[in-house]
Amino acid sequence: MLLRGLLDQVAGPEALRVLGNVLMNSVFHVSPAMSAALPFLIRLAAIPDIAVRSGLVDLLVVAAELSQPVAADNERQVLLLGNECDHPEREWCRAAFATHAPALHALLEDKSLPDGLISAADRECLLKAIEPQRYSSS
Repeated sequence: MLLRGLLDQVAGPEALRVLGNVLMNSVFHVSPAMSAALPFLIRLAAIPDIAVRSGLVDLLVVAAELSQPVAADNERQVLLLGNECDHPEREWCRAAFATHAPALHALLEDKSLPDGLISAADRECLLKAIEPQRYSSS
């Protein structure tokens, strides 16, 4: 129901707010439901006239950032984000991004995107989620 609500011009912003609460366990953790929602979020973000498009892109960027692997030897990352083994939802999100990489690439390559919808930093974050081998040294 929430995903359908995103399509409504009036209800869209509230549906996005509630969906964000459902898909995030906290500021630093995605919920296990995020991986199931990602295919729909990617497709919805590709709809040019959807009222909450920028919010969907923001949610995708947050999911991409928070699904990155946490190095066990990086004490700060482990303190903030937890051990990788304690958060399988990150791997599930990485798998969802990999599976739906063509759709996300199409969104990123869409020449009709409004300027500023996806910043250079956000673009890099999303590309890192779907092309981790390219960014493994960073």
